[in-house]
Amino acid sequence: MARLVAERADIVPALGELFRTHGYQGTSLALISERTGLGKGSLYHFFPGGKEEMVQAVLAEIDGWFESEIFAPLRTGEGEDEMAARARIAAMFAAVDAYFRSGRRACLIGTFALGQVRERFTVVIDGYFWRWQVALAGALARAGVPAHEANGIAEEVLVGIQGGIVLAHARDDAEVFRRTLERLRARCRFAL
Repeated sequence: MARLVAERADIVPALGELFRTHGYQGTSLALISERTGLGKGSLYHFFPGGKEEMVQAVLAEIDGWFESEIFAPLRTGEGEDEMAARARIAAMFAAVDAYFRSGRRACLIGTFALGQVRERFTVVIDGYFWRWQVALAGALARAGVPAHEANGIAEEVLVGIQGGIVLAHARDDAEVFRRTLERLRARCRFAL
């Protein structure tokens, strides 16, 4: 029996988990229909553009979360003292750990960056990583890292987070991600 859904935003989180688990190619409309309880007609009512529009909605939701919880807080502190900037960086690591469920949740944007769908969503994927890197580099600079080093350290942090997620999944060991975040935190503190 199909369930009642008031608006498309109601099913976007479920779509995100389906795409995380099965990838773009492996997430069929039949699977989406089965997992959401919506018939294909209802899915097309909410997403006339089909699966591609569904992915766009999921990516927009992820982007919105990262903008409000990670990017904006890192950028917000312009003009603040070093201690406040350091606190923002620490809060970023805590939010990343929570969002990726200590490495148990794949990064959908990272997954799409590696897959065949990268071309379709390249602006969103590239923008996500650049905005994160620029926001973190700015916070690192405000925290006392020399400006010429901040961007490289920010890039290193993003590489470490993405690699930590992949390795934690490959080994089925969330401790890999926890240890990676600890080393990245220490790297940021060491650079200060």
